[in-house]
Amino acid sequence: MHSSTRVILPAAFEVAEIDNLALLIANMLERLIAHNDKIPLLPESLTRFHSRTVPNISVLDYLRRIIKWTKVEKSCLLLTLHYVDQICARMPLFTLSSLTCHRFIIASITVCSKGLCDSFCTNALYARVGGIPVPELNILEREFLHAIDWRLMCTREVLQEYYINLIRTDSSGRFGLEGAPESEVEDSDMDSLSSRSASPMDAQVRHRPSFSLLGNRESSSVLGDTSTLPTIEQNMAFAALQHSLKKPP
Repeated sequence: MHSSTRVILPAAFEVAEIDNLALLIANMLERLIAHNDKIPLLPESLTRFHSRTVPNISVLDYLRRIIKWTKVEKSCLLLTLHYVDQICARMPLFTLSSLTCHRFIIASITVCSKGLCDSFCTNALYARVGGIPVPELNILEREFLHAIDWRLMCTREVLQEYYINLIRTDSSGRFGLEGAPESEVEDSDMDSLSSRSASPMDAQVRHRPSFSLLGNRESSSVLGDTSTLPTIEQNMAFAALQHSLKKPP
């Protein structure tokens, strides 16, 4: 895309328009979903986050609906990505797919807003906006907190890293980062691609997104030093490999 048509986003996520954050997050989640939907669903992989059918609303429209009716804060949107990394590190068989994404998002926003924000909505409103019954949201809330071990917080620096990585890996080519030359964004994508750890699934999933949710970060989060934890892509590859090994000869 020609640089004159690009939207240049501010260097700090706090200043970015919330709809642009929704676009970036939806772009990344939809690419993960496209990959994960190709992984066979195992009985032991089923969780409370799995819907019976695929919701008839896109991830972007779902995020925009939540933003419109709950006035969710920008930090909570970015924390959703942090929670994905946390849960995938703790539950290797969990994958964010078209069956789990929407329920994961509304559970994440509910828990994060109630735990970290000065003002938040009732579960009745979150459930109505999310399209699920209140008792089901209550269960999802408890499951979510257990899955992340009640570790709701992370630093502002970690959220900023998620924000920068979203811009640098956005597949639409629509966004640029204030103060960063265009070549730097392109080079960062190539670096991310070349620095991925090899896995038995690499030959089969060359088409997958060339990034983990946070990229190659070296800082610590609430999980401690996460540099030794598996990335979401490694978890997905491991789950697929486990499935293939269980097949009868």
